[in-house]
Amino acid sequence: MTNLEKFNGAFLSSMNIKASDLNDNLAYLRNKAWDSLAHYDMISALEEAFDISFSSSDVVRFNTYAMGKKLMKDNYGITIE
Repeated sequence: MTNLEKFNGAFLSSMNIKASDLNDNLAYLRNKAWDSLAHYDMISALEEAFDISFSSSDVVRFNTYAMGKKLMKDNYGITIE
């Protein structure tokens, strides 16, 4: 499984959205499926899939699909492509 598939899988398993909804414009609280509960489910799924532990500040900063990719690369050395 690729990093992108794992990354997308965390979103899809945590939110009631379609794969076609996954794009750089997907954002926390701007999409009704990405609420606080879904956010923490998604963070947990990513931590498990990539064997990482997000810092508290990264959990807060992870507020868009695009920012998530950036944080994964910049702070955890994981490229999502």
